[in-house]
Amino acid sequence: MKTVVGISGNVSRPSKTRTLVSSIVETVSTRTGFAPSCFDIIDAQPELGTSLYRGNTPGPLTEILIAIETCGFLVVGSPTYKASFTGLLKHLFDFVDMKSLKDRPVIVCATGKAVAHGPKVEQHFRMLFEFFDARVAPQFIFALDEDFVEDGRPGDALLQRIQEQVSNAEKIGLI
Repeated sequence: MKTVVGISGNVSRPSKTRTLVSSIVETVSTRTGFAPSCFDIIDAQPELGTSLYRGNTPGPLTEILIAIETCGFLVVGSPTYKASFTGLLKHLFDFVDMKSLKDRPVIVCATGKAVAHGPKVEQHFRMLFEFFDARVAPQFIFALDEDFVEDGRPGDALLQRIQEQVSNAEKIGLI
């Protein structure tokens, strides 16, 4: 069965980034029938931080890499750090086989504190997935703290943006 895999570049739980990624994964899963699966960078620790080469990646990290490389659809999100995604998220993708994401549909998203960071994070994500020759959805979701309700769930406006992005991805043939 095909899967839609979500990767959150956050190193803590709970997180708004994971909630955003999970919401997108669930929306794509509902539209496609693909089995949903989500991971946080913390799921790959401490192995991710101590591995230098793909050949020596232990159990949980290898499972995440295989999930990324074999999924039918990928959703990747990160909190914003210094106007980019997290370094450990980049390190995770350093281990991904460079040919495995060719033509793979990908939705990217991020969370942050300032609107001005959104375009910078988007640019970094687009460059990363261009390298992999993946098909990145044209819309980017950048969510601020005020896009979430008190208990950390996405607010109605953010949920609407997610629905629109997935619909647009479907219209252009990503889904």
